[in-house]
Amino acid sequence: MEIRIPPLRERKEEILVLAQRFLARFNEQYRRNKELSPATTAKLLQYAWRGNVRELENMIRRLVVLHDAEEVFDQLVTRRQQIGWSPSSATSPSADSLRDIARRGAQEAERKALAEVLERVQWNRAEAARILKVSYKTLLNKISECQLKPRRPPHASLPSRVVAMTGDQSAASTPRARNSARSLRSPEPSI
Repeated sequence: MEIRIPPLRERKEEILVLAQRFLARFNEQYRRNKELSPATTAKLLQYAWRGNVRELENMIRRLVVLHDAEEVFDQLVTRRQQIGWSPSSATSPSADSLRDIARRGAQEAERKALAEVLERVQWNRAEAARILKVSYKTLLNKISECQLKPRRPPHASLPSRVVAMTGDQSAASTPRARNSARSLRSPEPSI
């Protein structure tokens, strides 16, 4: 047998009863004498309680304990209205779980860190692996997984860089560019 208890947002008539019960309990527990203003009562009724009874309980506790709790509650209601949260969006099958959201956030942070380190070391993957304290193979797997590509080819010679930057083929063929490119290569042994 399945017992379905509708969410608190669908049981508006219970919100004030529960709020008064929590208010009495927390006033006694914290030795306060707080009361709900008519404006707060109205907001309690119009608020879409995602966390059900526990969220209401925590909100009433804040109202009793904090001096500016009514302002905090007003800001919370306003923020939810601005982001367009609705009860249907919380129960839709397309809503992501917290674990999925955390996984995506971690992947994005990892991707950003990889990209920053690779750019800093000019895509020297061995150096990047050392800085990130992972094996070279792990770094290669992460680069592939994150689909990272260098902005310019790693270890490109100067003439090709000059062409890439200026689009001028003649710039790469100048004696100075050729000499600069040679100086970037390994030095020739002196005789």
